[in-house]
Amino acid sequence: MTIESLFAAARAVRERAYAPYSGFQVGAAILSRNGHTYLGCNIENAAYPSGTCAEQAAIAAMVAAGENEIAAIAIAGSAPAPCFPCGACRQRIREFANGDTKVIAGGTLGAERVETTLDQLLPHAFGPEQLPGLSGLEGS
Repeated sequence: MTIESLFAAARAVRERAYAPYSGFQVGAAILSRNGHTYLGCNIENAAYPSGTCAEQAAIAAMVAAGENEIAAIAIAGSAPAPCFPCGACRQRIREFANGDTKVIAGGTLGAERVETTLDQLLPHAFGPEQLPGLSGLEGS
């Protein structure tokens, strides 16, 4: 799968987002290390903290399918500017990805897409390798 097709998948799933309160739709597409694609969209809830980010939904789909390593992730928001993962999602992504994992962020304007790495978005990250006795976990 190309980066362009991964981003296209994030844009497509964005249209399924449930965002009745903010109106801000987000789609995420994960490419696993095994070459499979997993999708997620944001799901808002009247109790705001109970919502689900698109990245969180895509990670859950990947884990439910039995995989635990992210090779790349694309995020597409419904505003013109690129939509980057929130801080909590950066940490969630880090749980299943290395620092050099490609992160593609975009909005409704295709030319506004940004490609970066997880290390650039989350420098000095805390990951599974920092936990005593757990080094060597898959995805770290």
